[in-house]
Amino acid sequence: MGSVSSRNGKLYLDFRYEGVRCREQTALPDTQANQRKLQKLLNQIEADIRLSCFVYSEYFPQSNRAKKFVRQDLEAQRKKEELLGNYKTAVQELQGIDTILFEDFSEEWYEENEVRWKESYKENMRIYLGSYLVPRFGHVPVDKISRPDILKFRAELVKPRENGKKLSADFINHIMTPLRMIINEAADRYGFRSSFENIKQLRVEKRDVNPFDLNEVTRFLKEVKPDYKDYFTVRFFTGMRTSEIDGLKWKYVNFKMRTISVRETIVQGRTETTKTIGSSRDIQMSSVVFSALQDQFRKTGNGEYVFCNAAGNPLDKGNIRDRVWKPTLKRLGMEYRRPYETRHTAASLWLAAGEAPEWIARQMGHTNTKMLFEIYSRFVPNLTRQDGSAFEKLLNSRLDTEDDV
Repeated sequence: MGSVSSRNGKLYLDFRYEGVRCREQTALPDTQANQRKLQKLLNQIEADIRLSCFVYSEYFPQSNRAKKFVRQDLEAQRKKEELLGNYKTAVQELQGIDTILFEDFSEEWYEENEVRWKESYKENMRIYLGSYLVPRFGHVPVDKISRPDILKFRAELVKPRENGKKLSADFINHIMTPLRMIINEAADRYGFRSSFENIKQLRVEKRDVNPFDLNEVTRFLKEVKPDYKDYFTVRFFTGMRTSEIDGLKWKYVNFKMRTISVRETIVQGRTETTKTIGSSRDIQMSSVVFSALQDQFRKTGNGEYVFCNAAGNPLDKGNIRDRVWKPTLKRLGMEYRRPYETRHTAASLWLAAGEAPEWIARQMGHTNTKMLFEIYSRFVPNLTRQDGSAFEKLLNSRLDTEDDV
């Protein structure tokens, strides 16, 4: 029997092969998780040795010791080819990996990864695991979950529930993501082939954006409750996400530089970092936004949050949507649009005004201009009436000049 040992804080494998003691150093730090990984690798090595299928150079291609076993490697490779499909089955049986239940491994996987997740992401993962994956696969050995099992599970998620409602394709894809990650990780650790290979995500139809035009924005700001005029002015003319503006603190508003620094967000009532690294940005204030924030400072400047309730706490997005946003649209006779359309409105208005796409992308927190042109470019002709007439004017002016000559 071999062993996993530590030397100078790094793990190494110690086993015997062909009467020779073999010690192979790794770069893995001495942690419990890494010890488990190497123990599983050692189990597979010993299974290969017992089957006469151990190819030293496949496991340790950079090892000097591999040169001593060239003949044995050739014989072991031929043995593996003779066994064909029976090889993997034999290796799994020798390792006894069929005792690893999905519920146990998913719990271990979650504990190992939660350190790098935001609280909101942890909560979502607990929902996907606790409400969908563990109830279905928890009692099944992780290596026994087959491709048909996975496809059947997804097909059942697509069907309407008892109340007639259906899960969206996007939500189903989110449920399937941890299932894929868990099975792939287990396959990597325990040496079986992942059953999640070549299973593509469900197609998600792109949701059409429906930004406001400048006239609609003006009407909305005149109609909305006075207490929320500054809030929606900043939303419409900065493109900030709901979580960003609801989590905005006065320490991130610089009147001297006329910038808003997006550094924190409010998600499900908790303070978190921005959605992505690119989302952390400095937004330049227009004169309209500058005036709105100065007016708001006179109301809440002594508190922490720019926009807050009477207790000084961040606004509740559901409450704002139902008690302010929806009633205002209804009074104006406008069809319902998501509050998120304020972000789309800012982007389309900037494009219509002729601002540089690179500048707009930075204001929005995008890493490049690709999304701008994919989502918003079709609204620009409607907003500016520049639907080819600029090129027409150029041609006409040039042709008229040549005729005069």
